[in-house]
Amino acid sequence: MARVELMDYEKALELFEPVIGLEVHVELNTETKMFSPAPNPANEKYHGAEPNTLVSPVCLGLPGSLPVVNGEAVTKSISLGLALGCSIAESSRFARKNYFYPDLAKNYQISQYDEPIAFDGEVEVELADGRTFQVPIERAHMEEDAGKLTHVGGSTGRIQGAEYSLVDYNRAGVPLVEIVTKPIFGAEGDAPELAKAYVSTIRDIAISLGISEARMERGNLRCDANVSLRPRGAEKLGIRTETKNVNSFRSIERAVRYEIQRQAAILAKGGTITQETRHWHEDTGTTSPGRPKSDADDYRYFPEPDLVPVVPSAELVESLRAALPEAPAARRRRLKAEWGFSDIDFQGVVNAGLLVEVEATIAAGASPATARKWWTGELLRIANAEGKDPAGLVAPAAVAELQQLVDAGTLTDKLARQVLEGMIAGEGSPQQIVDARGLAVVSDDGALIAAIDEALAAQPDVLEKIRDGKVQAAGAVIGAVMKAMQGKADAARVRELVLERAAAQ
Repeated sequence: MARVELMDYEKALELFEPVIGLEVHVELNTETKMFSPAPNPANEKYHGAEPNTLVSPVCLGLPGSLPVVNGEAVTKSISLGLALGCSIAESSRFARKNYFYPDLAKNYQISQYDEPIAFDGEVEVELADGRTFQVPIERAHMEEDAGKLTHVGGSTGRIQGAEYSLVDYNRAGVPLVEIVTKPIFGAEGDAPELAKAYVSTIRDIAISLGISEARMERGNLRCDANVSLRPRGAEKLGIRTETKNVNSFRSIERAVRYEIQRQAAILAKGGTITQETRHWHEDTGTTSPGRPKSDADDYRYFPEPDLVPVVPSAELVESLRAALPEAPAARRRRLKAEWGFSDIDFQGVVNAGLLVEVEATIAAGASPATARKWWTGELLRIANAEGKDPAGLVAPAAVAELQQLVDAGTLTDKLARQVLEGMIAGEGSPQQIVDARGLAVVSDDGALIAAIDEALAAQPDVLEKIRDGKVQAAGAVIGAVMKAMQGKADAARVRELVLERAAAQ
């Protein structure tokens, strides 16, 4: 593959104004799918089911099968629209979006086109330095998800080079809400960070509403990032590209930045941008061409003939409005005060996109300080090293259980990190890993004293120094004991016993 030329980011901003648009797909966690009675794999209850087991004649596109709208999905879609500050349509309807979907058996998608359920909203997004940005929402519309293709035989897991592809229709028909922003102007050099912060805010809203698991690593939440550049002073928007299905906060930020640099290099040389979809490659931090980007006319939208319009009552809309949780910005202010975090500590949690995980870990029994330590410390370090989102590594309840073992003296911090590695590897719960690996702290003073006496006998000079009041010399004995116990001892308790034994000899 030819090397792609990139322009220096600051130079690109001097020459061009970036304009971004974001399309976020939120899978709803209803019991059944959008238009069929098949179980919904976006519901935690059915996650991980065997391929092609969560299907019905409707999601398989069998002749004679007819769709029926999922009322729960409509209600959750309205709640999401209200939380986005949108107006709710008195009447909206579904349309057929005609396109060749190899993993959607009907060969068209039931979506909404000119009459979405929610429109004209605005979301407040907070950047890392505390500045806020109002992101305008064009629409939030209901649709169904496509299935999933698994490409077999290639080296990358992608269709290029694969010998064949397998189709799993479990996800076909999963209820989706697609949230489409208006063009976002004025972000300038903050555009990549704003894109990341916006998607994080959408995730927080979806979780607070209880409408989605919002697990990006599972595809419950996905983002298509549109980027275009226009020369400074120009009014006409540039040609955009759409980087599809970016599934981590870190990748969203990197993808937008990369496209700005790539497009700037092309335009500066007099080239033109191709309107197309692009694929994001996490391993190389680059995008590559997908297919020419279709306009709405190319999809040959027409009203879905098998479904009547959705007409929510004013009473339903107002009851859902009254039940909305607090706005993300207000929630952040409340949590910061409740947890007693400094501005720097709290912003670190927000910037990492881990507010939900820290909150859930605290709710499961951990202290605010220890919950923050695990998520913004060891878990974030591992995630960055592996190019993953920390939220996808372990469950908050498991982190709280791990900390409880530390608080109880069962584990030292060092041993707890070993247990965490086992948790990420899928070896079981913290207690199961402790038992299986034999990682519990040795709490038997008898065993510790035996190791201490052996270490003191081997270092008589150290013993004399301790007796002479040079207690810092005890460090050599403590180190020897910790080594002998394979790190499975409480260093503070070992220190106490070393001083006691030295005084007794």
